[in-house]
Amino acid sequence: MAAHPIQHPHVVVHAPALDGSRRVTADDESLGLASHLDDVVELLRLADLDRIEVEDDDIVEWQGGGPDDWPGLSEHHGQ
Repeated sequence: MAAHPIQHPHVVVHAPALDGSRRVTADDESLGLASHLDDVVELLRLADLDRIEVEDDDIVEWQGGGPDDWPGLSEHHGQ
């Protein structure tokens, strides 16, 4: 019998919210909010999904921008 490929959950990093944070989900489960790429890596680690390369387009779906799009980080508020 042929070995089955490893099944990864469908991980989605959602479009940035008004504050720049991005919701991260695996299948239909919310993993938390990320404010930076490192947060996405940590959320996946906490969910025992740390073998996933977060910048791999085949495994992680980036909505509203890619791994380098964190609008809340570069904008200064109140100015």
